[in-house]
Amino acid sequence: MKLRIGITGQEGFVGQHLYNSLGLYPEEFEQIPYHQSFFKNPLELENFVSQCDVIVHLAAMNRHNDPQILYDTNIDLVKQLIAALEKANSKAHILFSSSSQEERDNLYGKSKKEGRELFINWAKRAAGTFTGLVIPNVFGPFGHPYYNSFIATFSHQLTHNEQPKIDVDGDVKLIYVAELVDIIINEIRSKKGNPVLLIPETSTHKVSQILSLLETYKEQYFLSGIIPQINSRFELNLFNTFRCYIDIKEHNPVKLVKNTDARGAFVEIIRLNIGGQVSFSTTVPGITRGNHYHTRKIERFAVIKGKALIQLRRIGTDEVLNFYLDGNEPSFVDMPIWYTHNIKNIGEEELYTNFWINEFYDPADADTYFETV
Repeated sequence: MKLRIGITGQEGFVGQHLYNSLGLYPEEFEQIPYHQSFFKNPLELENFVSQCDVIVHLAAMNRHNDPQILYDTNIDLVKQLIAALEKANSKAHILFSSSSQEERDNLYGKSKKEGRELFINWAKRAAGTFTGLVIPNVFGPFGHPYYNSFIATFSHQLTHNEQPKIDVDGDVKLIYVAELVDIIINEIRSKKGNPVLLIPETSTHKVSQILSLLETYKEQYFLSGIIPQINSRFELNLFNTFRCYIDIKEHNPVKLVKNTDARGAFVEIIRLNIGGQVSFSTTVPGITRGNHYHTRKIERFAVIKGKALIQLRRIGTDEVLNFYLDGNEPSFVDMPIWYTHNIKNIGEEELYTNFWINEFYDPADADTYFETV
């Protein structure tokens, strides 16, 4: 039987990633619809709670000019959810997103620690199951700049003609959002509670070190189309995070330089400071390839002959982005992670496409999920 899972704060940074990742396991999980308006209507919140075997409580305020409002809001959300659990006589497994700031002398950390303690007391009274996730700093694609992470802020600034500024160059303990989501899903599968689950960071870096890497990505990739050297999983995650802040509509397709002489033409497709796999395809008129997405891979489509329509759509959204490429003016589009994509021959001759991807294809770990654009 499928586990029925509800996510409060589903519209937020971690919530979207968790929702989309659970969707990769349709035979295992059923996702219960949630909307933030439920916290304004006790009956709707109770109805939501009553349908769930598992609730991941991510709804919270992370920043506000008035720390007291932040504290009051977060505590109130916890109390409302507990009231709904009690009215529904629920024994759901509750997973609560707390923070490594619990022990700091600020009202945000206090709201997280006291919220976790309120859930512990509920679990004792109701014989429920509770897991308190104490989480370090989270970064990853689609986080809100000036809100979720300094990495989101720096990446946005570097891709929008702004200059980042370091206020305090300290060591920061970090976890990538996909790594956090994997831990949450494993805890859901375990069906065991843990009142204080300290989630370890997966990397620690100085703010200046991260900014230096991001500036390299701007100079090499954003401005010159060069795939930078990537030396670790952290750097891959950071690069994929950086890429998502590029304005896709404005940036694509990227024109390549076509050199011609009496012999014909020569076009340089890609400059790499990383390995990977290069492929070539021909596509007959009217045929579409692709309709899949990746969660970690870097991929480039370069059209060198014929006419193509490349389409992208971010998972969980409806907007389809259309890019028209012509081999007479060779150009490429890079595929962001969590964007389903395809390429269609819209011309009257065969379409020639060069594909590059940053890792060898492994059928046992393909990181390829099919979904129509």
